[in-house]
Amino acid sequence: MAKTNPAQFMREVRQEASKVTWPTRKETMVSTAMVFVMVIVSAIFFFLVDQILAFGVKLIFGLGG
Repeated sequence: MAKTNPAQFMREVRQEASKVTWPTRKETMVSTAMVFVMVIVSAIFFFLVDQILAFGVKLIFGLGG
């Protein structure tokens, strides 16, 4: 692996960073909101599945009231 000096490395990093297409503020906010929505939907789904499975186990084994 070829070694590069720190100055050359920094130049290459700046060059690559300039190629990046950064998201706009609106895109970031929409993406963040969608993540929160999906987290909430997933939490509700897994809660319901857990409740159904718990009910089934109680029904099968006669545990609890």
